[in-house]
Order: sequence, then structure tokens, then C-alpha cells
Amino acid sequence: MMIAITGGGTGGHLNIAKCLLQSAKKQNIECIYIGSTHGQDKLWFENELDFKAKYFLDSKGVVNQKKMAKFKSLFKILQLSTKCREIFKEHQIKAVFSVGGYSSAPASFGAIINHIPLFIHEQNSKKGALNSLLKPFSKAFFSSFEPVFCSYPIDEKFFQTARIRKELKTIIFLGGSQGASFINSLALNLAIKLNEKGIKIIHQCGKNELELCKKKYEQLDIKVDLFAFDNNISAKIEKADLAISRSGASTLFELCASTIPAIFIPYPYAAKDHQFFNAKFLKDQNLCEIFLQSSLDEEKLLQAILNLNLEKISKNLTDKIKPNGADELILHVKNTINL
Repeated sequence: MMIAITGGGTGGHLNIAKCLLQSAKKQNIECIYIGSTHGQDKLWFENELDFKAKYFLDSKGVVNQKKMAKFKSLFKILQLSTKCREIFKEHQIKAVFSVGGYSSAPASFGAIINHIPLFIHEQNSKKGALNSLLKPFSKAFFSSFEPVFCSYPIDEKFFQTARIRKELKTIIFLGGSQGASFINSLALNLAIKLNEKGIKIIHQCGKNELELCKKKYEQLDIKVDLFAFDNNISAKIEKADLAISRSGASTLFELCASTIPAIFIPYPYAAKDHQFFNAKFLKDQNLCEIFLQSSLDEEKLLQAILNLNLEKISKNLTDKIKPNGADELILHVKNTINL
């Protein structure tokens, strides 16, 4: 039996696709992948051997385009959904699982048009425009922020490296896979005071500002674990006792799985301000702190860093996400369509 996994564009979506692939493999279900030539899809999966086949279609986002470009993109998606019909037929696809993002549009519409069960995972607290449109036509809609909760699909290694934090010895700054200039500047501004207090720094800065950050730390004469991107980010997080981070859903739940307390600085330009609402999901349970980029006071942030009750938060994070979230989703697909 074979299913299609579709969607991507960003690392958050693609992380979920990868977890679903790993889970499907464990449950003896074969998968193909349908993504886009744009975004990060090819970078992640072009050489992924566990997919039986991979298709990267020339699909683009619709929401942020101007009027005529919107119509052109929609028309292109409908054309590509016909291409997906041929792909489904060739591989005898029994279900389509969308992880969201514009990459998922052709295969998702193709599934609906061809009466193939469509399953959707929404990664954020605020539904994306495409997922909102497709939700009524889906066989099941999964979200870790919805009242009907499902564990967010997270790589098992984040659970394996989890530990209870008790003392602030090391702090990690996370700007996401592409880096974040604001987080980078913040880390550099706080570096001297953190260093004076004997707090070590781990800093994911992104490739665009790697050399800049490296030079500035050298000028400050501060030794840091500085890197652009690391496929084994769980090992970096394991060493830290506190995270200063953006609040994309994948990052947020990876930190939960690692039971590391976090101070989130949401990306202020995220669609529907979803990063703020992602972080608010934990803040409402007293499981994190939030500082807004637009009004951030570095002295107040420093005091929050030094005064956070690490042990209490770390212990309370242990039951906020369960391992094998992707297994639950794939099992639901199997049971629904009798694979």
C-alpha cells in the first residue's frame, strides 16, 4: 500500500513530512513525496532514499500575490492537480497526507477532485489560508493547538536527549534554520553580561550572518559555539539550560520534547501573527516567557533570563508532548482507510 506525503516550503512543514515518512516506514507503508521546485523542498528531499518516488512541481504561493498573479497561480495549481492525478494512478495512491504550505496545493486539490482521502496536519496555532479552505473536504484534520489534541510530530532524538534543567550554565540562541538578524544582534548585545556571569553561549545564526557574528564574537573575545545550521540540533539543545528562540511550531515543540525552558521572541511578520499565538499556547500554561520584538527591553530580558525557575518549567514540560506523534497520525490513516 502506498500514500502520498505533500507540502513543504519551510523547514517546519518539511520536518513533519520527514517524521511521517519515518513512521510510515515503521508501519510498512510506502510513500511518495509531492512538493515544489520552490522553497526548501528539493534541498530536503531530493536525495531522500526512503521515498519510493519524488515529484517537485512548479507550484507557487497564492496568498501574497497581486490580483493577476493570484489567478495565474490558481490556474497553475489546477493544471498541476491534473498531473497529480496521473501520479496517483501510477503509484495506486490510497491516501494523501498534507503537511501544509503552498507546496501541498496541487496534490491536495488533486486528492479532492479524484476522491482520494485527504488528511491534513496544521502546524501552527492559526490555520493557514490553504488549510482553512481544505479542512471541510479532508478526512481528518490534525493540530497540536486544537481542542482535539494530537502530539506534534517530532523526531525521537529530541525526547532521547531530554533532561531536567536546574541551573543556568549554558544558553542557546535559535533563530531558525535560516537565522534571524534580530536574534543575532540580541545574542551579541547580551554576550558580555552573560559571559561575566559564567554563562556559556550556543548560537545558531544562519548562514547569511555567520561570518559577521564570528568576527563580532572575536572582537568581544568571547568563545561561543557558533554555527549556521546543524542537522543534529537536538545535540546542541541538550547542552543548554535555556533557549532564546523564535516560536515556529516545530521549534516550539522540539524545545518542549527536550524539556528545555524557553523565552520566545515571535517573528512579528508571520502570517496571522501565528508565532505569537504559538508561544501564547505555552505562556497560558506558565511554561515559557514571551518578549515582543517591537518593545523588547534588553535589561528586562536579562533579568528574566537570570530569574526564570528552570527546574519547575522543565519538569512541567515533560507531559506536554508525547513521543511517536507521527505514529499516531499514520495509524489513524491506516484505520480510517483500512490499509
